[in-house]
Amino acid sequence: MHQLNEEIRDKEVRLISADGEQLGIMSADAALAIADEKGLDLVKISPQATPPVCKLMDYGKYRFEQGKREKEARKNQHVVEIKEIRMSPGIDVGDFNVKLKNAQKFLTEGNRVKVAVRFRGREMAHTDIGKNLLDKFAEQCAEVAVLDKGAKLEGRHMSIFLSPKNKK
Repeated sequence: MHQLNEEIRDKEVRLISADGEQLGIMSADAALAIADEKGLDLVKISPQATPPVCKLMDYGKYRFEQGKREKEARKNQHVVEIKEIRMSPGIDVGDFNVKLKNAQKFLTEGNRVKVAVRFRGREMAHTDIGKNLLDKFAEQCAEVAVLDKGAKLEGRHMSIFLSPKNKK
């Protein structure tokens, strides 16, 4: 938080006018007198400097502008989520294409996608089918996505991670 007007206890300060012009080094009292005369606030913007740097400004307006900028920055922020798509090794072409379309939609929205194949019962003996399925999935998403982690078997699930390609 900035120190304002009477809170500034330094003997000497370097004063900068409202339009950024250097007004030189003077006592804090003299700087405060100039601020009062112009109807502005004296704000310490750089307390570490020797002498500390103070600026003449309308502090209320400055805080309002700063709040507006932060709000704008938050609005433009996108939280990247990890969306999960699950399949079984015996998935048919139609279902596969639906899952592929959904994954591509998630990726174009800028989210990461985890594609998992679940093995049940005797399907565990044929993990190669699942691996081929995941490789085919990654290959068909190649134009919109980059493969983060290759196929990895964890318990009864084999999964890959896809990230969206950077937009240029």
